Amino acid sequence: MKQLDLTLPGVLAAGGERLLRDSNPWWRGERQFGVPSTRRWAFAPTIKRLKTGLAPVTVLRGTRQVGKTTTLNQIADSLLDAGVDPRRILRVQFDDLPQLQRLPTPILDLAAWYADNILGTSINAFAHRQDGPVYFLLDEVQNLPDWATQVKHLVDLQPVRAIVTGSSALRIEAGRDSLAGRLSTIEMGPLLLREVAQLRKIGQIEPYLPFNGLAPLKDKQFWLGAREFGERHRGLRDPAFEAFSTFGSYPLAHTHAEATWDEISSQLVETVVRRAIQHDLRVGERGRRRDEPLLEEVFRLSCRYVGQSPTQALYLDEVRRSLNANIGWARVLAYLRFLDATLLVRLIEPLELRLKRRKGSPKLILSDHALRSAWLQEQVPLTPEGLRASPHLSVLAGHIAESVAGQFFRSMVDLGVHHFPERGAEPEVDFVLTVGDQRIPVEIKYRSRIDHQDTRGLRSFIEKSVYNAPFGLLITQSDDAYCDDPRIVTLPLSSLLLMR
Repeated sequence: MKQLDLTLPGVLAAGGERLLRDSNPWWRGERQFGVPSTRRWAFAPTIKRLKTGLAPVTVLRGTRQVGKTTTLNQIADSLLDAGVDPRRILRVQFDDLPQLQRLPTPILDLAAWYADNILGTSINAFAHRQDGPVYFLLDEVQNLPDWATQVKHLVDLQPVRAIVTGSSALRIEAGRDSLAGRLSTIEMGPLLLREVAQLRKIGQIEPYLPFNGLAPLKDKQFWLGAREFGERHRGLRDPAFEAFSTFGSYPLAHTHAEATWDEISSQLVETVVRRAIQHDLRVGERGRRRDEPLLEEVFRLSCRYVGQSPTQALYLDEVRRSLNANIGWARVLAYLRFLDATLLVRLIEPLELRLKRRKGSPKLILSDHALRSAWLQEQVPLTPEGLRASPHLSVLAGHIAESVAGQFFRSMVDLGVHHFPERGAEPEVDFVLTVGDQRIPVEIKYRSRIDHQDTRGLRSFIEKSVYNAPFGLLITQSDDAYCDDPRIVTLPLSSLLLMR
């Protein structure tokens, strides 16, 4: 049997160079085919950071199928439209070249090949002639060995600006120390509600919350304005929320509006969940293979108990009964954290206060409720009309609404998000947001009518001055649900989702 040539020349000779050149058609005077004209919200801040170079490396992270690759393609097109020399753009899709994972320094080797074969001189000399840097667009980079150290070497020693994308938060974050001071992060989750409206041609609207900064969240008037903003745009908000309720927020569910739910759910399972479990998480440290049935079972439990904080005993009982194996808690917890690393499941940890570590299980949040619907084959409506028709699903819809709100908050980089378990006389609070030194308690009461008991947790939290929470949020089902406590802002889930 012929032995594989595990060098860059060997990889390129085995078809890799053709793939590389096909990924960069502008080198031969062509453009990419079929690049969508509709841009996701992350396009503008990503290309701005690339051009300004305040941090030479921008990380665009998110689960598979949220549009990271499309955004990179749109950025390449935009640079070319602006008159950038095509030779200044190198795009590499590492999923297309898995052999590169076996090389010790694939990024540096590719940079050297690019300089020799495309630029015809060193990157430094070429950039000086062009009076501008070269742009590296590195897609799904996280599986490469020591990727961050190689990128650091490039941007430190040569005029290179890079966008790297990844669907593993764990592996992307592992590069943060190497790239300290050189990296900024943008988290690109599934579609925002206004993007659902745009893709479904319901209408277009500018975000209420600007991208740059979280300071407005500290102001109660901001949240009152968000409620008014949602009511003012209900003609766009409500049909977009209905589509979100039925199909979730992955782009494929809305760019193919003619597809049935069965077709969409099958695609979500294969291209998002199984792709992560079978590809991104299959091999662990030192090449050890992970237990795929256990990963699937832990993901099933994350779907089944979404928006909740199952106990250790419940996890173990369910896993052992399902797999008929004596599996320990440390292993289950490790697999939960692996799923959190793919960004499919987000673990919201209990809030730690007064320098005391509080015991409690993490709250389970999904990147999109449609993953639950697809994996469990169980759709639950979130619209008031849908729940009136299926009132027996109201409690489950409340848990899913809690997950939806948790994912919305968790996707905002630098926003502290925790949950507050019941502690003695202190009642539970679903989420506590932290902005600077201020906290904002958030309670999800997904029903059309609110009574005094529904705000007990918020009132208790606000009334303790040590928590520094001047007001709280009550997330409800509709515009009609109000609370008469002036310290509490009521906000429908649909208006919350329309805020960004």
